[in-house]
Order: sequence, then structure tokens, then C-alpha cells
Amino acid sequence: MALLGTSKYAQSIGLGGVNPDLTSERQTASFSVEGLTTVLDGGAEHTRVRRAVVEVIERDPVFSRENQYFQTQNERYEAAVRKAVHLQKKMHEMGWREDGPEFIYIYRAVAGDVAFLLHRVFMRSISVLGSDEQVAKWIPPATKHQLIGSYAQTELGHGTYLQGLETTAVFDTTTQEFILNTPKISAMKWWPGDMGRSATHTVVFAQLYVHGKCYGVHPFIVQIRSLRDHSLCPGITAGDIGPKMNFEHIDNGYLMLQNVRIPRENMLNKFCEVQPDGTYIRRGSQKINYFTMTTVRVSLLSDEVILPLMKACTIAIRYSAVRRQSKLNPGEEEAKILDYQTQQEKLLPQLAAAYAFHFVNNYLHKLFDRGYKEIQERNFNSLPELHASSSGFKAMLSQYCTAGVEICLRACGGHGYSLLSGLPSLYTKILASCIYEGENTILLLQTARFLVKCFAAASAGQPVPQSVTYLAAVKPGKCPAKNKLDFLNPDIYVEAYQHTAIRLLSSTAAKLQDLIQSGVKKHEAWNQCTVQLVQAAKAHCHYITVKNFVETVEKLQNKAGIQNIMKHLCDLFALHGIFSNAGLFLHDGYISAAQMDMITASYLDLLGVIRKDAVPLVDAFDFTDKSLNSALGSYDGNVYQRLYEWAQKSPTNQQISPAYEKYLRPLLHNKLSKL
Repeated sequence: MALLGTSKYAQSIGLGGVNPDLTSERQTASFSVEGLTTVLDGGAEHTRVRRAVVEVIERDPVFSRENQYFQTQNERYEAAVRKAVHLQKKMHEMGWREDGPEFIYIYRAVAGDVAFLLHRVFMRSISVLGSDEQVAKWIPPATKHQLIGSYAQTELGHGTYLQGLETTAVFDTTTQEFILNTPKISAMKWWPGDMGRSATHTVVFAQLYVHGKCYGVHPFIVQIRSLRDHSLCPGITAGDIGPKMNFEHIDNGYLMLQNVRIPRENMLNKFCEVQPDGTYIRRGSQKINYFTMTTVRVSLLSDEVILPLMKACTIAIRYSAVRRQSKLNPGEEEAKILDYQTQQEKLLPQLAAAYAFHFVNNYLHKLFDRGYKEIQERNFNSLPELHASSSGFKAMLSQYCTAGVEICLRACGGHGYSLLSGLPSLYTKILASCIYEGENTILLLQTARFLVKCFAAASAGQPVPQSVTYLAAVKPGKCPAKNKLDFLNPDIYVEAYQHTAIRLLSSTAAKLQDLIQSGVKKHEAWNQCTVQLVQAAKAHCHYITVKNFVETVEKLQNKAGIQNIMKHLCDLFALHGIFSNAGLFLHDGYISAAQMDMITASYLDLLGVIRKDAVPLVDAFDFTDKSLNSALGSYDGNVYQRLYEWAQKSPTNQQISPAYEKYLRPLLHNKLSKL
């Protein structure tokens, strides 16, 4: 049955007629594309608002990305600042507020190529960590962009390990000021976005010293540039850190402080305070200082990790539906490369993962919204679970999605390597997500530390947070599946994921305990278990993702074919995880070799089922051509014409070769070179 339901909005995208190969793919959709789009958006009203925001942004020439692939770093930076400034005017003009329904769609609409992203983190830090007085003082001018904020945590010598930060803030009781210093080169702040050229203020994380005693890392508001002429303030050395793989539009910077004095009131003091006489007071958990990082990790998942995979899938699948290569059947025309099982096996698991991660991101946001309300009421009980969840899922999703984008790029062959495909910039951008806001291995180990503690508590019959209650449900035994169809039963594969997650954690916890009891020091015992601890943390996150996907599908209404196709994607995501990590599931015999053959058979069958809906499934992501900025992924599928047209825009095709007069002409006109 054809339930295309594609909106006029989507059909209007693209130039000229639609490639017949894409038209035929869309005509046989088994579900309503429009209906699935509204599911992803969380309702028809959300879809309407998002499209309205996208339309406003894309109609405005200031936000154009037309020649982005041909711009220099300075041109990209200037364009990003111009867009950021213009965006404030546009928001005022449209009546969009930062707490309004439109705001969450603006970043997607401008495709991320806008400056002052750390300004939001600066404001969030003050809102979460600042007192009511500090919020009242700093947030209004920050909201009006009367100052531009950054977030200075990472140093040359330390990143994820916050306790090791070396910047110091010494309290001077005589002047009621903190004196901030960069004591050595490794203490230099390095990487903060917007700091290189734009920011006027920043939240600096530094070791607090009062009367010679260190009280650990605390946040301080520091002005770094004059609000009058943008010159650096006394004692401040700052600049741009230089070229990077991507993010050329962002002025990532460095910062050195030399006897920089700030008022006592500039230490963010909602949860801790230094009184005039130097008395240090703490209210609540010191771990609250980590909460900003925790919320940033969750907030970046949607735009910086999941959306790039969705875009890569859209580009690669649309291209694979129009690219023809070789013959499947002698005597027939060349086949679409999407009809080859190997191409399906590359791309369709990435598509399933994009949906799985979208839904687990919704789960995480609900978890954090609940936790944030508790923290506002000074209940810090949820902090360990929030920190562990943000760490583990940031690591797993960024690692998985980065690999997925690269698979999509490679699946497009030589054309995928062209910047004009849109895939290289997606890849180099998402690759950074594995590194910033916490290096992934370190984050997984932090999740593992939480899991080990919870496993010990669950084993002792003590209460544990909701996300890890399964650790108490140890069910030894074997997988009950009898044939390949049994593995399409969510109860079967969810149980397999749960069993594997518990086994990996329990065996590693036992090894850790054995080492300690044998006399090995705790820190050394931990180090000897870290490879397996990382594995256990990944297994936990993978289990939660599969379980959440199943629960999400069960809640969907079975109309317009949506629940059916989502069930297929959920099955594919789950079985791909078992197929790709067979050793983990076979290890203790929970799944047998014969059952693994059944899993493989069901997995490969699903590729053929989902292939029929592959193009409609990426259409449901509802990206405009301007958002994708890809010659290969446009809605109309006219890839070869677009590649040629875009190549003509290259400045190198608009001028005489600068090497001709200097080098080529002398070489070609050299008498010795003549035949």
C-alpha cells in the first residue's frame, strides 16, 4: 500500500524534476512519511513550528550556506559572527524567545554555522551555579548580548580530569578579591569556543585557595576584553589556537591569567561561598560544579551527534537509490547500489541506529528534566545517575554515530570524498564529539564506576537508581529461542542484552574484588580492569537503548503503518548489535552457535524488508536541501547535474592558474622538454 503523505514542503525542495528512481522509491512507502515526521517531532504542532522556523531562516540570505565549501577560515568566522548578530535581530523581529517553542529549532535551521554557542553555556553555568543575586546581575545583559560569554575549563595539560586543573584563584581578604593566575604553561586555558576573538567574559574554573588551603575547583566570572574597544584586559593574554579539522567558523581560544583580580562576588556561589573573613561555606554537593558539563553533554547529543548521522543516512541512502553500478541480473540495466545486500548492510543499520538514538535522547532529556527540578530544590540524590548517564551515552552515541557517518561516506565511493557531498564536513565535525566535553574512554570509565557501586548495592539488596534496577535481576540460564522468528520477539533480544550487560559487569566486578583481596592496591586493581570496565559500560548503554526503543515502539499507535516499520527498525538495531558483537553473546553460552545462525538469518532478512522503505525513512527526517548542503543528497536526486554545477562555482575555476606563469609555462616551454 502506498501511504506516502509527503508534504508539499518536502516536494518543493530541489531544482527541476525529481529523479524517477527516487520517485519510484517514494511511491511504494508502507507508511505515512508525514505521520512519522510528526512522531519524531513529538506532535504535529512541533512539526509546524519547526518548519516555520526553517522557512524563515532559509528565506533570509544572511543565513545562506551556498558557497561555504569554498570559504577561508576568516570568511567562515566572519560569516558565523554575522549570522549570530543577525539572528538576535531576527528573533526580536519574529518574537522568538529563548524560552519559547521556536528556540530549539533555530540551531538546526542555521545548520550550526553560527558563533556564540559557548555564550549559552556561559549563561547556563550562571543560571545553575549562581546565586539569585548573580543571576539577576549577569543574565539580563548576557541575554541582550551586552556582553559575550565563554566557558574556560579545559587546559593545555588537563581536560576531562577536572580535579587536576592547575589555574589558581587565591582569596585576598584585605581587598575582598580573588587573584587568578596561570602558574605554568600546562595551566593555560585551551579550546574554549568564542574565546579566540569574540568573548568579553568567561566562566573560569580554577583551584580555590583561602588562607593557604585548597578547596578544589570552583567557577569564577572573569572579564577578558574591554566592553569599550574589545582590547584585552590587564593581565589577560588570549588568542585563537589555530587551524582545526573542522569548526573553522568557531574561534577556539587560549587564555592566560597573570594576577587578574576579580571581586569576591564573582565566584558563582549558589552552592558554595567564601565569606568576607575567608570562611568557606558549602551548601549541598561539591559535584554540582560538574552539573553544567553534564547538561552540556546531553544537550549536544541531538544537534552535534544524532542529527549528523541522520543527515549522512539521508545523503547516502538517496544517493544509493539513484547510483547504478554493475548488473545484478544479466541482460537487465545496471542495478541501484541500494539493491546490493552489502550496501544495505552498510547503511540500514546506521539508519536504525539514528532512530534508536533519537528515542534514547528523548529518554535522557526526561531523566534530566526530572533531575534538574530536584537539584533546584537542593536534592542532589540524582546527581550520580545523571552524571553516569550523560557520560556513558555521550561516549556511546558519539562513538557509534561517528563510525556511522564514516560508513555512509565510504558507501558513496569517490563522490562521498568530495566536500560537495556534504559528508566530509559532517564526518570531521562529528569526530570532534568523541573528544570534546569529556574524552570517551574516560567518560565510559566514570559510568563504569557508578555501575560497579550500584551492582554492589543491588547484590546486597539495597535500593539503586531506576536505570540500574535490572542489576538485581540476575537470571542465569540459556536463551529460549527455537527458530529465527523467535529473535523478532523483543522479549528475547532485550533479555539477551540484559544478560550480557549483567555478565560483563558482574565478572569485571568479581575480578576487581579478587585483585584487591589478593593485595593489589585499589587504584592499580582498577587500572588492570579498565578494558573490561569500558566494555561493561558500553553494554549497559546499549541495553538501555534497545530496551527504550522497544518501549517507544510499543507506545506508538499502529496507524498509517508507522508502528510496523518502527518495529522492523527496532529489530534491526537490536539484531545488528548482537551480530556485530557475537563474541559477547556467545561467551558464556547464553546464546548458542546455532542460535547465532538464526540471528544472522533474521538480521539479513530484515535488510531486505527495510530496504523497501529506506528512502521514505530518511525523507521522514525532513531535512531541506539547504540544511543538507549536499550535491548527493538533495530531494530531487539529480546528483550528477548538481555536482557539475557546484564545481563550476569553485574560485579555482574562475581564474587563471597562479602556477602557470611561475612554473608551468617555463616547464612547458623549456627547449629541453620539447619532443
